[in-house]
Amino acid sequence: MPDSASLESPAFPLFGDLAAADVAAMRPLLHRRQFKAGAVVFQRGDPADDVYLIVSGQLRISVGSADGRELAFRVVGPGEMVGELGVLDGSRRSADLTALRDSVLLGLSRNALHDLLTTRPAMASGVIRFLCTRLRDTSEQLEALALQRIEVRLARLLLRLAHAPAPVRGEVELTLDLSQSEIAALIGASRPKVNLAFAELEARGAIRRTGRKLHCRIGTLEELAEVCVL
Repeated sequence: MPDSASLESPAFPLFGDLAAADVAAMRPLLHRRQFKAGAVVFQRGDPADDVYLIVSGQLRISVGSADGRELAFRVVGPGEMVGELGVLDGSRRSADLTALRDSVLLGLSRNALHDLLTTRPAMASGVIRFLCTRLRDTSEQLEALALQRIEVRLARLLLRLAHAPAPVRGEVELTLDLSQSEIAALIGASRPKVNLAFAELEARGAIRRTGRKLHCRIGTLEELAEVCVL
């Protein structure tokens, strides 16, 4: 059974803004899952039984090769959705999802989701808008890999990590649970070039490094993310 204390105001970006009646219909269908850092939530090829909202923690979406290499696609945190494609189209998981930190997720099963979409048109419209946003984000990521300098890509990654679960201002302390190899994979660069990009951001006053902790100046990162071009 869902833990009602943790489901007081579930907001699923998958559906957009919901009326109170739609929230009330969804609430009893949610189930809460907890994962320790390092735990695998699902693997590529698994049945896609649930779509998840991340309540707390941080997780990595990645794929592995037969020779043991791993390519990280995204790092996701509170307020983000994962696993929607396989649930919507009935296919299997296309990537692995691994907890980088202790994480809490709210799950909605495939059957429950399909019942909601069939009986509540506003929810179905929200899903269409969500998928369009996903497609637009993918196009922007491809554009970034092709046209933007590495420090711009790194600045944008750090902004995404620092802004979860909500937009922030000023200086933010960020603990990186990603290796530089994983960061390199996320922004489409080599590890040595990621090292140089970190040094460039530090020289420009956007970050200050203390071991695995970064002190990020949000305003400076935003300026670099917008003005640095080829």
